Amino acid sequence: MTIGELAKAAGVNVQTVRYYERMELLPATHRWPGSGYRDFDDDALSRLRFIRSAKDLGFTLREIKELMEMQFSPGESCAEVKRLLEDKQQELDRRMLEMRRLHRALGKLITACRRRSTKTTCPALWAIAFKARG
Repeated sequence: MTIGELAKAAGVNVQTVRYYERMELLPATHRWPGSGYRDFDDDALSRLRFIRSAKDLGFTLREIKELMEMQFSPGESCAEVKRLLEDKQQELDRRMLEMRRLHRALGKLITACRRRSTKTTCPALWAIAFKARG
């Protein structure tokens, strides 16, 4: 299949396929003499779908490459995959904690704006500027 057909089947754009090729997440593929068109096979589609699925779980391209090496090489290690999944889950826990902290901070600023009693400087802008001064 052509790069356009592959991209459409995987639900990505052509530039994404080209980028993944440059990042060596997709193997080099046959090019037709004369036209230079790429000829992708079902393995390329499977790999592209794997990449999308892993990205949906929050994995970086570096991590996806590592997962793919485990998947497509003999002797894949379930323990190693489990470690990567646990690391990703811990990272997500840290990010969720940070998001909750930011949510609370924004809530306080919103409350300060609602309670504003004068036409002076917005209390939220004042708080942001004060924090920026260190």
